[in-house]
Amino acid sequence: MNRVKQILSSPGNVRVEYHGVSVWIESCDEGNGIANVHDITNPDETVEVKVAELEEI
Repeated sequence: MNRVKQILSSPGNVRVEYHGVSVWIESCDEGNGIANVHDITNPDETVEVKVAELEEI
């Protein structure tokens, strides 16, 4: 969760994947361990995923 918060506040682009798909982290819910992400090719569809399932590339 700490790394997700660092990525959110980072001025640069950090590559993150969710089950092999490149995603952009929109926000996170620290209490529930959930992040709102969207596929970088489809920014209109945001989904909730478990932070533990995100992988920094």
